[in-house]
Amino acid sequence: MLKQKQQEKDDIQIQKFWNMFKQLHLNISLAEALVLMPKYQKMLKALLSNKEKLWELANTPLIENFSAVILKKLPEKLRDPQKFLIPCGFSELKCKALADLGASINLMPLSVWKKLGLPDLFPTQMTLELANRAICTPDEIA
Repeated sequence: MLKQKQQEKDDIQIQKFWNMFKQLHLNISLAEALVLMPKYQKMLKALLSNKEKLWELANTPLIENFSAVILKKLPEKLRDPQKFLIPCGFSELKCKALADLGASINLMPLSVWKKLGLPDLFPTQMTLELANRAICTPDEIA
């Protein structure tokens, strides 16, 4: 009777340990975890000797980012492209528009605007200073 209660107690402890082990985050090494949990050494030995449980643990799927950290295989850093092209379509005209992540305005010749069949423009009094320091005054704006 006493042995059976001890066995039940051990089974409960093993189950608690197994649940903790499944939720173990790799913020500390396994060796450090064992030092912090000396009462679980017997259970860990039993777990490691049980090859079926060990195989189940070995086949636990890892998310991509997590496995990259374990394998110390991080993706290569790429430089910021700053500008990229976006495919666009207006009526029958297909083109690629330049997208700039910086603060900017987009200029377009009036003939292109009309060719695309875009909405009417509004007159303006503004002047623009371009990157080459040239000053221009647009006829109309959208």
